[in-house]
Amino acid sequence: MTRLSSITRRDFLGGVSLPIVAGLAPAALFGCGGNAPGETYAGPYPPALTGMRGSHAGSFEVAHARAWEGKTWPRPEMQTDEDYDLVVIGGGISGLAAAHFWRQRAGENARILILDNHDDFGGHAKRNEFDVDGEKLIGYGGSQSLDGPSAWSKVARDLVKEIGIDLEKFHDYFDSEFYARRNMTRGLYLNKPHYGADRLIDEPYALWSSTPSEEVVKTAVSSIPWPQDVRAKFAELALAPPDYLAGKSVTEKIDLLRRISYERFLLQYAGANEDIAVFLRRSITGLWGVGWDALSALEGARIGMPGMAGLGVEGAIPLPYDNDDPYIFHFPDGNASVARLLVRALRPDVLPGATMEDAVTAQARYDLLDVEEAPIRIRLNSTAVEAKNIDGGVDVVYVTGGDAFRVRGKNAIYAGYLHMLPYIAPEIGAVQREAVETLEKIPLVYVNVALRNWRAFDKAGYHRLYSPQGFFESIALDFPVSMGGVTFSRSPDQPVIAHLQYVPTEAGLPEREQHRAGRAKLYEMTFDDFETQIVEQMTGMLGPFGFDAARDIAGITVNRWPHGYAYEYNELYDPWTWSPAYGPHVTARQPLGRMSVANSDASALAYVQGAIDAAHRAVNELLAL
Repeated sequence: MTRLSSITRRDFLGGVSLPIVAGLAPAALFGCGGNAPGETYAGPYPPALTGMRGSHAGSFEVAHARAWEGKTWPRPEMQTDEDYDLVVIGGGISGLAAAHFWRQRAGENARILILDNHDDFGGHAKRNEFDVDGEKLIGYGGSQSLDGPSAWSKVARDLVKEIGIDLEKFHDYFDSEFYARRNMTRGLYLNKPHYGADRLIDEPYALWSSTPSEEVVKTAVSSIPWPQDVRAKFAELALAPPDYLAGKSVTEKIDLLRRISYERFLLQYAGANEDIAVFLRRSITGLWGVGWDALSALEGARIGMPGMAGLGVEGAIPLPYDNDDPYIFHFPDGNASVARLLVRALRPDVLPGATMEDAVTAQARYDLLDVEEAPIRIRLNSTAVEAKNIDGGVDVVYVTGGDAFRVRGKNAIYAGYLHMLPYIAPEIGAVQREAVETLEKIPLVYVNVALRNWRAFDKAGYHRLYSPQGFFESIALDFPVSMGGVTFSRSPDQPVIAHLQYVPTEAGLPEREQHRAGRAKLYEMTFDDFETQIVEQMTGMLGPFGFDAARDIAGITVNRWPHGYAYEYNELYDPWTWSPAYGPHVTARQPLGRMSVANSDASALAYVQGAIDAAHRAVNELLAL
């Protein structure tokens, strides 16, 4: 392994390896910096922490002890604080939105406590910051973009507007033609262990868009070390597939496509071989959390995967997601800015400023989140281990620093990982518990690598590379967004963030089993494991174009999410009638006395609007009591 001596030194604090970015003083790493000219903030500042983040050390151990070992903590006799009007368990977008909706209805004087097990608010809407040779880079470490807002509920659209987000401005802030102007495109990285040599090729298919040109497909496929008949078959699939289901009616075709995986369709009906199946398998994992071995052929037809164009079913395919919005609604830190703007709406003193633009660079005052005089308090590093209806309210026991504390709310909203609800809510019944267990969170890892330059990407001519059999299935330069004083890297000589994605899967298993196996795999991996894979894969991809890991990498943040995306129903394994409107999640989210359930899990929708809608519903349920 290449040791990145120019990036980090290792300090082992409590057995956790914390890399310190070169050029970034330890004081700055932990948050020293200015909020405004003349003002210095010396408190904790989690966005600047590098190394293993996401589900970081200290955020999950208490929950695991409760769920895996059955550990209990004595219920404290004394309350930590006076009664709250509302206690929210979970400080992600759904929990913050619930607090916002509650205050709108209950008034400015409503006392609200938000508990979260992480050292930062926002949940999966995670912000990563780097200092690269004096230049600040801001990236997203989780929830990425506001996807398809024109199809959102009125509640969700109104909320983002209320907290200051003007969606129309992203048409100017997101430079959609940035990479095209530099003649940079999407490609594939074929690694040496599986393809005989490291090589980059143009993407020989196009998801969601028009068929690639014959020249692109044939040139790309000619570089793949496949027998000629396999190359010819792939070209047929990508350019001019016949009707592989000829003789069946459209209704019969859709029924069949829904019941078999896309991979099985390729192998059994389209005449493809295992090489082609593996080549395409992981191209979808960033969207679904599993590959084409565990997704229906009908989903392949929706997206326009190779081999589907000749079936003649396009106009008859049911489309669960139907909007024409461009994918441009992206802050430099992704949806972390949504969480920050919600915090600003709740606690203006925590995040100074007044616009969505100045929120991008404002430094949050974490030392003010949980001050006694504030009507709304956000208490981090606090894991709920019990939530119980008592005497017309809800008592919540949480653990901080190994000690148990108790708070009481007249009402409560559980906006955390839904699988934990049965372990902390003793009143839950067997039917609801069973429904909860159907909603298996999707594990994934978002890695941000701060680069001193992106000359190698520019020379290679690619801004995004999919790797069929590499450790990371995709490596991409960041979205070209400039706003609020943040200007996207103007030339290949300037620093930029590269975003690497790893979704742990176990091909051949049903989806839920893949997620459980992947989660176990993630918990066994260290920061060093990821660092090794980053160096090896980026060197294999870009070494021939001048990339030098020790010289060019300035910092690494590994955002590990063993409980990542909310589970969305998969028609290959779940009844096709299940949807965000109907399914076991509706039973799983039923209120327990004066405690309602929020979070995107409860919407069966792994997007911001699902989290917001769940929060609104939960608040309404309590107010209706």
